[in-house]
Parts: sequence; structure tokens; C-alpha cells
Amino acid sequence: MLQERRADASLVSLAGRWYFPIAFVARLPFAMMVVGVLTLVVASRDSVALGGVNSAFVGIGSAVFGPLVGAAADRFGQRAVLVPVGLANAVLLGVLPLVVASTAPDLAVLAMSFLIGATAPQVAPMSRTRLVAIIRQRMSPGRREKVFSGTMAYESAADETVFIIGPFLVGLLASAIAPWVAVAGASALTFVFVTAFALHPTGALVVGGPAQETRAPARQLLRPRLLVVVVGILGIGLFFGSTLTSLTAFMEEHGEASQAGLLYGVMGIGSAALALGSAAFPRSFGVAWRWLVFGVVLLGGAIAFGRADSVGAVVLVLGVMGIGIGPTLVAQYSLGSDRSPVGRSATTMTILGSAVIVGQSVASAVVGEVAERAGTGAAMAFPAFAAALVVVAAVADLLLARREDSPVAATA
Repeated sequence: MLQERRADASLVSLAGRWYFPIAFVARLPFAMMVVGVLTLVVASRDSVALGGVNSAFVGIGSAVFGPLVGAAADRFGQRAVLVPVGLANAVLLGVLPLVVASTAPDLAVLAMSFLIGATAPQVAPMSRTRLVAIIRQRMSPGRREKVFSGTMAYESAADETVFIIGPFLVGLLASAIAPWVAVAGASALTFVFVTAFALHPTGALVVGGPAQETRAPARQLLRPRLLVVVVGILGIGLFFGSTLTSLTAFMEEHGEASQAGLLYGVMGIGSAALALGSAAFPRSFGVAWRWLVFGVVLLGGAIAFGRADSVGAVVLVLGVMGIGIGPTLVAQYSLGSDRSPVGRSATTMTILGSAVIVGQSVASAVVGEVAERAGTGAAMAFPAFAAALVVVAAVADLLLARREDSPVAATA
């Protein structure tokens, strides 16, 4: 139950003690889908190419329908949308292993993968929307800015953590038991925890957006300063997918493919720690500049990753990349929240979340194919291209801000 507003109340007490554990576990299936589908299809149909295409179809489904799910939540409320979407997704995940193992044509498997992406519960962006609503509605104005900064740091750290844990769980379950268990596990988590998240009392704070006449028009989602954030966070998704896939190929060359998930977790340690710590950055170190500075750290690490030739060197470089990625995600989500059009917060956050999974799925498919055809060295160059996109988007964001703040723009 939501607590009554008190001037000194913490966000945890206002949201309720069970909110954060439920919201954290509820976003895990989203992070497991791409890798889970890829692993299942490759194991059952013995085709890396087909597995890669299916993982891409999960991303395409999320890209097409994810923003529509967010828009529906803005219009009708999160509960009314999340419950049916979550149940549909749980059923599709549960049925997928049966379809893949059957004699159904590859086209049917692709259709299932697309529908799984289309019904992916957008827990992370909706959690951000709820917490922002609590901060704005139940906290005193003097505390809002500091709590908002810390909340965006936590949410980004949570996202980063689940995108590390998700693939790790898939690999662990697939290797220890069977590939289908990972997908079935995602189905069970969705059924229990997404439903619990949807029905949590915090959902009552966002029962629907403002009236139609006061909600910002959809075209405001295409504003350049919001689009540049989408491009930047797409780069993060590309980075996730290309790093995990190329790391798997690298470890396979060294005869330890099963260890790829564990090494990938090294990146998550520094990333989550720095993401949480970013709330302590001084105001003078602006959010847009944090994006650029830590994006450059990410790029430097990615370049070194492409040149690493030993497991020890890869571990060291993964640690450096983790330092860059956490604060970058925090900055991007903070800017996305700030620039969200009126009444379209869930839509905006869902677009950002979908961009991550689209980038991850596309990169997994492309880099996996490159690794097979051109070798591990070529595959390990791709994280640097993804990091470069993150940096270019950060520079573009600063240039757009300068243009808007210029005297000519102000008098236009």
C-alpha cells in the first residue's frame, strides 16, 4: 500500500517495501528474451543463422509494438495494459519451445519470435514513470531534484544489471539443464512478477494521461533533442549485443565458451557501481557532459577490446567498459525523462527501452554471422562502432543544445 505523503519520507517508504524487488525481477524476462530465443533455436534447429534471425525478430517486434504499449499505458493506465500484455507474453514464451521442437516451418518460429517481442512487457520504462510520478506528487519540491537524480541512477543500474544477469541465467540454465528451460523460466517469471508489478498499488498513480486536449501531440516525440537520445541509447543496445556475441566467439576460440557469461558479468560490476554513484556527481558536471565523457571512456575500452588477445586482457578491458557504460545510461535516461512530451512519459521511456533491445538483437544476429564468416577478430571490432555511435550522439546533443541556447535561436 502506498504511504501517505510526508516531507521527510524516502522513496522506498512511499513506494512500499516490496516495490523495488518486484520491479527488478519483473524486468528480467525482457533481458532474457533475445539470448533465450537465440539459444533455443540454435540448439533445436541446428542453425546459427536461423537463431540470429529469430533474435532479430524479437527486437523488431519490440520496436514496432513497444512504443504502442507505452502509448496505451499513457492513455488507459498501466494496469489495464500490462496485465493482458504480460499474460500473452508468458503464454507465447511457454509455447515457443513446443513450436521450435515440432515440425512447424521456420516461418512459424519467426512469427512466434516477432509476437514475443511485440508483447514484451515494458516494465523498466513503466517503473521509471511510476517513480517519477511518486516524486512529483508526494515529495516536497526541495527534495525532488536530488531524489530524481538518484532514482534515474538506480533505474539505469537495475537495467544494466538485468542485461548482464539475463544472458548469464540463459547460459547457466541452458548448459546445466536444457535450452528450453531458460525460455520456460522467462515465461514463469513473466506470469508471476509482471502480473505482480502490474497490480502493485503504485500503478494507481498513473491511471492514464491528461485529457486528450492537454496531452502533447505525438509529433513532439520526433523532436531532435529527444531523437538524439534514442539514437544514443540504441548505440548502447548495439554495444550490449555485439560485446556479448563477440565475447562468446572469443571464449569459444579459447575453449571456454561456457565462461563467456561470467566474464560479461565483470562489465556489469563496474557499470552498476558507477551508475549508482553518478547521483553524487556535482551539478556543475552536467548530464549531457556526463554522457559525452563516459561515452568516450566506453569507446576507449571498446577499441582496446577489439585488440585484446588474451583472456586476462579481455577481463581488464571489460572492467574499463563497465566504468563507461553505467553513467552513460543514467545520463541518457535522465535526458529522456526531462524531454518527454507532456502526457507521454510511458511512451518515451518505452521507446528508449525498445531501442536497447532492438540494438541488442540486431547486433547479436549481425555479429554472430560476422564471427562465423570473418572470424572472431572482425566480430570484436563491432563494440567500438557501437560505442562510436554513442559518442557521436552525445556530441550532436551538445551541439543541438548550443544551437537552442544561441541568441539567434532565442529570438527566432
